[in-house]
Amino acid sequence: MTNKEEPALRVALFLTCVNDTLYPDTGRAVVKLLTRLGVDVDFPAAQTCCGQAHYNTGYRHQAEPLARHFSDVFGEYEAIVTPSGSCGAMVRELYPRIGERARAEGRGDGLARTLAPVVQRTYELTEFLVDVLGVTDVGAYYPHTVTYHPTCHGLRSLGLGDRPARLLAAVRGLDLLELPGATECCGFGGTFAVKNPDVSAAMGADKVRNAESTGAEVLCAADNSCLMHLGGTMARLRTAMRPVHIAEILASTEEEPWS
Repeated sequence: MTNKEEPALRVALFLTCVNDTLYPDTGRAVVKLLTRLGVDVDFPAAQTCCGQAHYNTGYRHQAEPLARHFSDVFGEYEAIVTPSGSCGAMVRELYPRIGERARAEGRGDGLARTLAPVVQRTYELTEFLVDVLGVTDVGAYYPHTVTYHPTCHGLRSLGLGDRPARLLAAVRGLDLLELPGATECCGFGGTFAVKNPDVSAAMGADKVRNAESTGAEVLCAADNSCLMHLGGTMARLRTAMRPVHIAEILASTEEEPWS
């Protein structure tokens, strides 16, 4: 918990397009969790797409105005917290590349300088909890068996390591079960799932079968885009397991359980 005598840390919630459109409860869970920990959370209404979809499909120049807008919207905050490893990685890993490419194309270093502050202040939720707030026990209660899938961007781009597992292990009532083949991709990969549907579906099925083999009730991850893909696979395979974002588990308490 943060020190109650210190001023609340003012952060902005970067919800992301997928969560805003399809999983708003994840955003509500983040606000509930961070507020419980003494954090002052803002939701800048002007936020839009970070440009990941454009950049990853080859429209780099079209992503630049979105990156600039992100900087305009979030630049004043002490920290920017997102419940999405993929969008967090877009800001942290790819915004610097966008700036460097603009410089290499002879367009100066203005874009790089504009983006640098938000790159340094953007955190995926679990690393913000562990690295900035310094907590692993967030006071959560979730009486279910859970297995955790480390998504590719969180694992490889952000290097989240064991932070999510440490947070889950501290949740009262939660039984954390190891996922076989945990580091293998689930097969979503954004447009990869559209361009390579058969391969994507086969990878998703492998991931779900591995999760089912643990006997867990819940498959947890820190990115709803991957959970969307896996949730659809679970429905097609008629599994009783359900996908749940880690924020919703950490927001749950005995007094106010998260469904």
